[in-house]
Amino acid sequence: MRLLRILPAVLAFALAAPFSSLTAAAPTAIDLSHQLDEERAERLEKLIERFNSRQKDYEVKLVRRVQGEAPKDLNLVTREEQARFVAAKANFKPLHQVMKEANMPFDGGKLAPELRVGLGDAKGELFALPIGLSTPVLFINKAAFRKAGLDPEKPPKTWAEMLKAADKLFDAGSTCPYTTSWPSWVHIDNLSSWNGVEVSDAKGRLNFNGLVQVKHTAMLTTWAKARFFIYFGRRDEADNRFAAGECGMLTSSSSLSSLYGALHESRKVEVGVSSLPYHDDVPGAPQQTLAGGYSLWVGAGQKPVEYKGVAQFVSFLMEPDLQVEFSAVAGFLPMTPAARAAAGSKLLKADTAGLNVAYAQLQGPGALRVLRVSENERVRIITEEELEAAWSGKTPAKQALDNAVQRGNLLLAGAPKALAPAPQRKK
Repeated sequence: MRLLRILPAVLAFALAAPFSSLTAAAPTAIDLSHQLDEERAERLEKLIERFNSRQKDYEVKLVRRVQGEAPKDLNLVTREEQARFVAAKANFKPLHQVMKEANMPFDGGKLAPELRVGLGDAKGELFALPIGLSTPVLFINKAAFRKAGLDPEKPPKTWAEMLKAADKLFDAGSTCPYTTSWPSWVHIDNLSSWNGVEVSDAKGRLNFNGLVQVKHTAMLTTWAKARFFIYFGRRDEADNRFAAGECGMLTSSSSLSSLYGALHESRKVEVGVSSLPYHDDVPGAPQQTLAGGYSLWVGAGQKPVEYKGVAQFVSFLMEPDLQVEFSAVAGFLPMTPAARAAAGSKLLKADTAGLNVAYAQLQGPGALRVLRVSENERVRIITEEELEAAWSGKTPAKQALDNAVQRGNLLLAGAPKALAPAPQRKK
């Protein structure tokens, strides 16, 4: 009789067990929006797969951002988009709050100040996570240097030395002695900071049409005419040309963008890394360059369980070993002192050379300036239109930068006519 009484319970348990396993709660979906190209998106996808495989509660999904849509759980923002996202902070939940509510350890103050620029509140608390950061440096093709009779272990330090090197590279048959990526980032923001001049005044009005910037822009125009400077485009097109061995010298982000890993693995181009050139006739130069790159923002209005998943993903990104991998594979700057120490001990000396150059450039208060031309997408486009007009010889350097400043200030003041290119006047 006792067996008959407990049999239904045993059968119920036996039937329920497999059924319950089949209906186990699915992992909470965490959407991460982006506007990366295919190669960078694939790299991020691999990183996400690693996080998803380490736990079963959350599944981060990579989705392409659509203009006008509400923010997703996580939003990866490029340097060029940052000003737009800062202006719309109300649509995002501060990162430090997300981490605190999830009881996840997080101390944004451990990140170097130069890496937190523009992403913290008045108390220094981070409202977004700086990630994938770099600063412009000089890359040289060592084989091209040897062919030109130049010492690859003594790369140019100043723009005057760059001219001599470009001349010798050209005489040795180079069709691209020098090129650059990210023109406004390198040749306005960092050119200005490195040489101790401003891009805006105390009221936030653009003023990067001063003597140093005009002289530099005119110099590159002269180099372009002489075929010492070859310009390929506004983003990282020049990185590809350098990686293919076409160019002797390149100024670009210290990460060399998506090409860092390929250069590191293939060794097709023997690369040397040196500091960004400076103008030795400018008193006080060099000073500091700027750190910039991607930032990760958390959308407002999400479910509490989604915020817990976000907090776990952020903690995953902050792990020192993962930061070392970022540095080894993509050349990005480690975000915390612990990660930087780990990179120094785990990477080979040659692998950390570029990181050491980058860190040396970032020291000093100038690296903390907030207003940056390249971080406002519409101002950046205006500026690069005018730089291209100067470098192609269509507009004198002074007029081109005057135009850029005037149009940029009109745009910042909300005037729609700022978007129209200024009339060009030939020399």
